Amino acid sequence: METDVARNLREVRSALPEGVRLVAISKFHPSECIMEAYDAGQRVFGESREQELAVKAKSLPKDIEWHFIGHLQTNKVKHIAPYIAMIEAVDSLKLLKEINRQAEANNRVIKVLLELHIAEEDTKYGLSLDDCRKMLEEGEWRALDHVCICGIMMMASNVDDEGQIRSEFSLAASFFDEVKQKYFADDDRFCERSWGMSHDYHVAVQCRSTMVRVGTAIFGEREY
Repeated sequence: METDVARNLREVRSALPEGVRLVAISKFHPSECIMEAYDAGQRVFGESREQELAVKAKSLPKDIEWHFIGHLQTNKVKHIAPYIAMIEAVDSLKLLKEINRQAEANNRVIKVLLELHIAEEDTKYGLSLDDCRKMLEEGEWRALDHVCICGIMMMASNVDDEGQIRSEFSLAASFFDEVKQKYFADDDRFCERSWGMSHDYHVAVQCRSTMVRVGTAIFGEREY
């Protein structure tokens, strides 16, 4: 018999166009729920707390692709560097350099996304568009051989106004094009546009998202 998680997962997947990947946001949900999604075919999961992720990564199947999706402190990077598949929220050159350092120590190249702060909310992290432009223009990132910048991510404002949400996603998509053309034109790895969550992923895919981060719509409300 199909579980609630498996049914929810199937419904979310059926709404995603071809070429859009689903990151199932499993933070605060127990390993049993993750296994229900895993058994239904999901392999990419997102976590935001290093200690919680460490426990899950140790006990769950090794072919899971773990994404770190929350604000990451530099002193936590060393703990996830041995196994993390992607760090989705790089919001400073300092963090990017530390990821590179820890990836090198583990003889790895870690995929990252640059986080933009577009939403009109002070609680969200991320680079302003101008700060992101400045960091890319100054070029220190080019010498970091153990990180691979694969694209950008952002969160829209937590509002009911679909027009505002669409506007913020569209701004991010335009910025992706600008940065791609100027700095990554010859790098096929720079291809990800990560935006869209449980309440707005339908809008996100219309605004060229390639990766949506859906938790509540799959697992239900979080168990804090």
